Amino acid sequence: MRNTSLKKWIAKALVLPVLLTASTFALAQTSAGTNAQNKTELLWFGQAGFRIKSPEGKMILIDPWITGGPKTPPQYKNDLAAIGPIDLLLVTHAHVDHLGDAPAVAKGNNIKLYGPADMVTPLTTLGIIPADLGWRFNKTGRVTPLPGIKVTAVQAEHSSLLVWKNPATDKLESHPAGEPVGYIIELENGFKIWHMGDTGLFSDMKFISEHYKPDLVLIPIGGNFTMAPEDAAFALKTWVKPKMVIPMHYGSNPMTKGTLAEFQAAMKGSSIKIIPMTEGETVQF
Repeated sequence: MRNTSLKKWIAKALVLPVLLTASTFALAQTSAGTNAQNKTELLWFGQAGFRIKSPEGKMILIDPWITGGPKTPPQYKNDLAAIGPIDLLLVTHAHVDHLGDAPAVAKGNNIKLYGPADMVTPLTTLGIIPADLGWRFNKTGRVTPLPGIKVTAVQAEHSSLLVWKNPATDKLESHPAGEPVGYIIELENGFKIWHMGDTGLFSDMKFISEHYKPDLVLIPIGGNFTMAPEDAAFALKTWVKPKMVIPMHYGSNPMTKGTLAEFQAAMKGSSIKIIPMTEGETVQF
């Protein structure tokens, strides 16, 4: 009897480490799979248009000048539905290269268009989007539009005007559209992206960066309507000092002549990681 009990105990003792090892391996595999999936992914459409896939798989679209964008890859330019389902839509101001296809995306996905208050109001009063699909920021303000995702409107030094073709007269009309903004987008894992929108230099870039501490900055470098490469480099090296930067808003308009090479030259000596993208490219963080 004692021998039988001893044999059972020895058998259990031998099996237990095997089970523990197998469980540990399974947990490691699950963890590795989760880590591989829980990344932030950015797709650049051109100009200031980005699609951000959050770590939990939410799709965020910003300034979608897609069907009208001269540098938009054909698969998106010719089929707006190819951008996929969108969970959150942000627009920095009403200029056509930023508002772009946002009304169509809002209606097609039945989601709210988030933007400056005095841009969203004419969009609804003119019937461009239904009133229930508009969400108004002012010069600032924070919302939690999706679980775990925070969006804060911040200053941008630019202008905003809505140009609309009146279907009754078939003529273009100009409507005041408030003040432009940039966005601090904090994702579920705490990763923060500052989409600057269209902006020139302003010293409160320093305050915004120190207060919100963005990990990645999307910065315009084209010049004429926004910062030129040298001004963008000055802002980054002197005030913003992020870990990483993606230059945007260049190469799609003959008046925005700033180039990636000029920006890289102006950033020489900085430890900030420059992540150059081409239209249609995807990067992960």
